Amino acid sequence: MAKVTLQTIADQVGVSRMTVSNAFSRPDQLSRTLRDRILAAAEELGYVGPDPRARALARGRTGSVGILLTDTLAYAFTDEVAMALMGAIASELAPTGMALTLLPASQTGDLVPARDVPMDGAIVYSCDPATPAIQWLHKRGLPLVYIDQHPVPEVASVNVDDRGGARAVAQHLVDLGHRTFGAIVSVVGAASGPVQDPNDLPMDHSTSERVLGWADALAPAGFRAEFVQSSTYAHDEFVRAARVLLDRPEPPTAVLCYSDAIAAAVLQEAHDRGLRVPQDLSVVGFDDNPLARRTRPTLTTVRQDSTEKGRVAAAALTAVITRHPEAPAPPVEHVLLPADLVVRDSSGPAPVRAPR
Repeated sequence: MAKVTLQTIADQVGVSRMTVSNAFSRPDQLSRTLRDRILAAAEELGYVGPDPRARALARGRTGSVGILLTDTLAYAFTDEVAMALMGAIASELAPTGMALTLLPASQTGDLVPARDVPMDGAIVYSCDPATPAIQWLHKRGLPLVYIDQHPVPEVASVNVDDRGGARAVAQHLVDLGHRTFGAIVSVVGAASGPVQDPNDLPMDHSTSERVLGWADALAPAGFRAEFVQSSTYAHDEFVRAARVLLDRPEPPTAVLCYSDAIAAAVLQEAHDRGLRVPQDLSVVGFDDNPLARRTRPTLTTVRQDSTEKGRVAAAALTAVITRHPEAPAPPVEHVLLPADLVVRDSSGPAPVRAPR
């Protein structure tokens, strides 16, 4: 079968090739009747539309926004916080007609997604600031927005008050009389196991802010947490981290978890050991994703609005991408969203332990 082109349709309708092109790319230039005739002929001939690459070249835009992820792309479809964020970004982009392209920060062979994938702008989501992928995005001169990253002056950013939220949940445990604390964080690529000094961890922005927030409450009271890290976001790794803490000669009476997903794994391990939560052990998380209300007991945590975080970031990026070329660039804003303590059933007064 011969390839159907714009000229094929033009010959069928009896108009110029440019008129057919306008029917697809500049419909306001044609009468409704003529455009309907052209589109009907295109459908009859089986025309699939203009080459997207040629259209992007002519418009100077690809119609796609990238989102850079440190972890595997599967994370965007399995983690409930990431799913809420992605859904909000997609909803904000929908009226613009732009698509969302997920970009791994890693590279496979010669393909470097941050360098090679066509896009009009990108959102950088909770990535190691030293990753070469971020540098490639900057080198390309693309409009960028950071989410859960250390703010930099030239890039718009959206964060939550990780430190304030972590401080509040740690203070909640101190006020309940706890004196022995454990903490579990996830640092992708780092070795799993106990951590002597959390300051030595190669932490991303959110992790470092939450660790600082916990210390803000514990240190003035004369306490510190024993840290364990997980090298992946896998549930089984979280369970192993919980075992390391609970196997200590003097196990903690309270465990601070970087996320609700980690806290759920601690609850599972506590249940398997016959520990009662919160009578024997208090467990707190961070995020307040739907998982926090499904666990038994329900989870004391810190609420962050992932939907609003995604919406604000996408709105900031599209404002730059879709502005008129002669319009002034919008100001670079750094948005800090609240993070609020939510007390449920997994935290309670410290248990009374017999002296050793």
